Amino acid sequence: MFSGSIPALVTPFRNGSFDEASYRDLVEWQISEGSAGLVPCGTTGESATMPKDEHFEVVRVCVDQAKGRVPVIAGAGSNDTAVAIANCKAAKEAGADAVLMVPPYYNRPSQEGIFRHFEAVQAQCDLPIMLYNVPGRTVTDIQPATMARLVKAFPGKFPAVKDATGNLTRVSEQRAGCGADFIQLSGNDETALAFNAMGGVGCISVTANVAPKLCAEFQAAIAAGDYPKALEYQDKLFPLHLAMFTDASPGPVKYALGKVRPGFPQELRLPMTPAGEASRTAVDAALAHAGLI
Repeated sequence: MFSGSIPALVTPFRNGSFDEASYRDLVEWQISEGSAGLVPCGTTGESATMPKDEHFEVVRVCVDQAKGRVPVIAGAGSNDTAVAIANCKAAKEAGADAVLMVPPYYNRPSQEGIFRHFEAVQAQCDLPIMLYNVPGRTVTDIQPATMARLVKAFPGKFPAVKDATGNLTRVSEQRAGCGADFIQLSGNDETALAFNAMGGVGCISVTANVAPKLCAEFQAAIAAGDYPKALEYQDKLFPLHLAMFTDASPGPVKYALGKVRPGFPQELRLPMTPAGEASRTAVDAALAHAGLI
């Protein structure tokens, strides 16, 4: 269902508004370079500063441009259960194949609260729900036991997780609790090689925005069991993985896109700001190391 290199797409803005033409070009480039899926309106897509109508217009454009060639997994999380349910419905109307959903942030619910949130969402969501565990941003952590409880209680509703905990032991814990068929995707580029060796099948990637072909080939090498080749890609891409977070994301990513796709808009929405000088220097060096500039 979901595997390989799946970019968490940036959202291009120009003069404060969504730049549809640039986005369509980005989607087309991603597919032509081998990306196996697309995630519009996630964290890297600046969803936190997008009004609902704009958010799902971006999803609609992504779906329209993809034309069924790869799955589209729309960001749809909220710390309000009712809003998360409404987002699922809007994602379906926009044509998405699945939704990507963080647990409630800021509220800091208990594990029981996390379970009840997703229980309520799945009851009114007609799309597969990919769990997105990123406690570094949400503060809330879907513990492996809670994840297993959800997967077992609602067969088929929670087929996958984007795991951005950075805790590699989770891969084995979740495999044991949720079953070998549960799809685990790394949410961290720099540890994706180890993550996949332990049972993961891909990565929802920031770096793939900038280096889609290399990231796709890296994932293909892992899937083929060619770990020496995968390690070559890891060595080539590792500085870029780190450079993407040398300043608040997606500042460095948009700067990098401007280097590999001249003319791509680098505009961000406050409170996000452009990458600073040290970050730009790191990005330039990493792009050169990867052979992208």
